[in-house]
Amino acid sequence: MSLLTKLSSLPDAIKQYLIVTGNYWAFTLTDGALRMLVVLYFHQLGYAPLEIAMLFLFYEFFGVVTNLVGGWLGARLGLNRTMNIGLAMQVIALAMLLVPETHLTVIWVMMAQALSGIAKDLNKMSAKSSIKLLVPGDAQGKLYQWVAILTGSKNTLKGVGFFLGGALLSAFGFQTAIMIMAIALALVWLMSIMLLKQDMGKAKNKPKFSQIFSKSQAINYLSAARMFLFGARDVWFVIALPVFLASQFDWDHWYVGGFLACWVIGYGIVQTFAPYFTGKKQGKVPNGKAAFAWALPLVSVPLVIAASLHFNWQVSAVLLSGLMVFAVLFAINSSLHSYLIVSYAGDDGVSLDVGFYYMANAMGRLIGTVLSGWLFGAYGLTVCLIVSAIFILLAALLALKLPR
Repeated sequence: MSLLTKLSSLPDAIKQYLIVTGNYWAFTLTDGALRMLVVLYFHQLGYAPLEIAMLFLFYEFFGVVTNLVGGWLGARLGLNRTMNIGLAMQVIALAMLLVPETHLTVIWVMMAQALSGIAKDLNKMSAKSSIKLLVPGDAQGKLYQWVAILTGSKNTLKGVGFFLGGALLSAFGFQTAIMIMAIALALVWLMSIMLLKQDMGKAKNKPKFSQIFSKSQAINYLSAARMFLFGARDVWFVIALPVFLASQFDWDHWYVGGFLACWVIGYGIVQTFAPYFTGKKQGKVPNGKAAFAWALPLVSVPLVIAASLHFNWQVSAVLLSGLMVFAVLFAINSSLHSYLIVSYAGDDGVSLDVGFYYMANAMGRLIGTVLSGWLFGAYGLTVCLIVSAIFILLAALLALKLPR
């Protein structure tokens, strides 16, 4: 029996969930691989950490804009269209990097990354919003589980993408790696056009553009907490850590890409099982108190690693083990937040609330990426880690304002 035949025999909600998840998986693979390809390739060319960070400036900035406008577009046009537009734009972004290497200027790569950033957040906003519509409103436990599976599997695939990027760069070179990914994603896009439900997520009452900003206090506080949470991760993980591993530990592309891939894969697996850590066995779903309680222990991890670097004590062992602990705690925090936004979001025009929340997520990544390049280049990894701890503490304090 063919895949299409098996898919058509499933209940509609399950079928749409699998298509949405499959799209998200395919996109995430190319997104993670592209990130690692660009970081390692331009580090190989001799670019400074801040210069590499600038390559992603438009990627993160347009993620902020896209989530605001994309939520509104999803409510007006339907989530199937915004998801497929995102897939198509990623193919174009990849194709832009197929120019001769002499034309891969900083400005050109920034423009390609800008398009990729728009594509990524259209795809993510569409996927996360779709889950709200596929689960009955009184099934909060199932909603949390489905969100955790989508989020966790996405991050596991992003880790595979990191490894894929490092491996493709080493095996084929930059341009051939980009071409392989562009062709594969174009095939996924064609399948999505044929299979995704046509009216999913379209609001009954067409929202005005002025409604892109959330009027919910809970969503505003959760969005602010999300911004600091993801800023705390990216301030040391995006630029500082890969360059530190390559320059201080003398790891090659395979080692850096492979290690970060394993980190994100483990992080994604923990996200998938986050409901079991936060009360599923007792029949509970998390609230604002849980968001505060799980953020607090995370604060200590970057501080311990920073102390190890400052005193030059067992740096390799503390950094690598600290990364493992950070992955577990951060994964639970991230999955918990992802459930809360989908739970808080309204049913009609769900993408408006989800888009606003992921705008804050993108803002956190933008702040973290720029700070990662600047702080690492100017002060080193220790300062990046201290800033990370401060951001996590702010996220925890904001969670105190969430509904209990």
